[in-house]
Amino acid sequence: MAIKIYNTLTRRKEEFVPREQGRVAIYACGPTTYNYFHLGNARMLVVFDMVRRYLKYKGYAVTFVQNFTDVDDKIINRANEEGCDPLALARKYIDEYFKDAKALNILPADVHPKATEHIPEMIEIIKKLEEKGLAYNEDGDVYFAVEKFPGYGKLSGRSLEDMQAGARVEIDERKRNPMDFALWKKAKPGEPYWDSPWGKGRPGWHIECSAMSLKYLGPGFDIHGGGGDLVFPHHENEIAQSEGYLDGQQFARYWMHNAFITVNQEKMSKSLGNFFLVRDVVQKFPGEVIRFYLLGTHYRSPLDFDDEKLVMASRGLERLKNSVRLAQEALGKVLPEEEPQVEDELVQAARKARQEFEEAMDDDFNSAQAYAALFELAKELNTYLTKEVKQAYSLTEALNTLTELAAVLGFDLAEEKQGAQADSGKLNEVMELLLEVRQNARQKKDWATADLIRDRLKNIGIVIEDTPEGARWYIK
Repeated sequence: MAIKIYNTLTRRKEEFVPREQGRVAIYACGPTTYNYFHLGNARMLVVFDMVRRYLKYKGYAVTFVQNFTDVDDKIINRANEEGCDPLALARKYIDEYFKDAKALNILPADVHPKATEHIPEMIEIIKKLEEKGLAYNEDGDVYFAVEKFPGYGKLSGRSLEDMQAGARVEIDERKRNPMDFALWKKAKPGEPYWDSPWGKGRPGWHIECSAMSLKYLGPGFDIHGGGGDLVFPHHENEIAQSEGYLDGQQFARYWMHNAFITVNQEKMSKSLGNFFLVRDVVQKFPGEVIRFYLLGTHYRSPLDFDDEKLVMASRGLERLKNSVRLAQEALGKVLPEEEPQVEDELVQAARKARQEFEEAMDDDFNSAQAYAALFELAKELNTYLTKEVKQAYSLTEALNTLTELAAVLGFDLAEEKQGAQADSGKLNEVMELLLEVRQNARQKKDWATADLIRDRLKNIGIVIEDTPEGARWYIK
């Protein structure tokens, strides 16, 4: 089955056909480095990490580029508030980015370009746009003339007139059209600056992504990604300046945008003050749980935030981990078969899970539906574990399938972190003791005590099951 992607540019799902057979080039807009990133930012970062991982699973060689905006009005304003150098502030938050990304198991990009390291490439693009009449200089500030680019508005699907009426634009009387946007900004006192044909200044926000994506991926690269808030004006402006520079050659083939995270149905954002830093959330929930929560809803659907949803995500992830743990324990007790390997119901369930997982992910990276395939396989595995006769081949097939598919989404179901490993060991010891006490009660026909232990554990999410081989437990 071919992969289908919802392309914001065409507003429909399209079969994914890469520019170069067997290879995929992706550019995802990274953070503006003036603060730690929040949960809304994290959704975009996790989504495109998932996309990258799945394409690799499907056999593609993937080149993944994600930039850092390290010079910008927000960075300068924050640095002024803190009384520090803007570039030093940006470097600090770039370092902090990697700490939070690691907590969410986000792989580093193949290239993490910084805006400040690509000023010459930006100047080259701006010069050509000016030569072609697509840009104009107003006393050291250079603007892109949107009316000169016939395709302006094709990504957002709005006419220039509609955008002029409804968009918030920077007030500047020197602009020939209020929708024109800055390619180069004249230096103000105390700001970082670089020399240019228009005098000392710094780049506008949009031009950096055009310069860096074209440098590392070239024209017509496969996927350009970002949050839904970037469709306009950022990505709209990227297309205009890039395709103007490229003489109409296509800039990017597929445009992917994830929906917002909301808080009480309002978009999570720093401007509204209703954002939650990943740095703070990981104090309450492990990074893998946050990731599980973020991928539990299709990336194009809004996702409302509250702690209870993270609690549910924690339980769901733990269910999968428990299935893996129980299967590993059972496998250690089952001798390899001397008879021919039989494709029993568990092997068939593993193959069905893989098929359904791939069908879900091929359909515009539907991670929520892919979860369903994982949980169904875990359920089949749990049922198989209650059988008296088990086949090592079947357990291995199911176990390998479950852990491999989970890893495609960025989860290590068998992994034990150092602190977590100690906690897990203590929990196992406590549960062994409780099961022993309960078994003694059952042997004495003290059903009230046995049921009390079972029911109280169930109330806190730990389920005891009585099997022919004895009682076993798992976290629901």
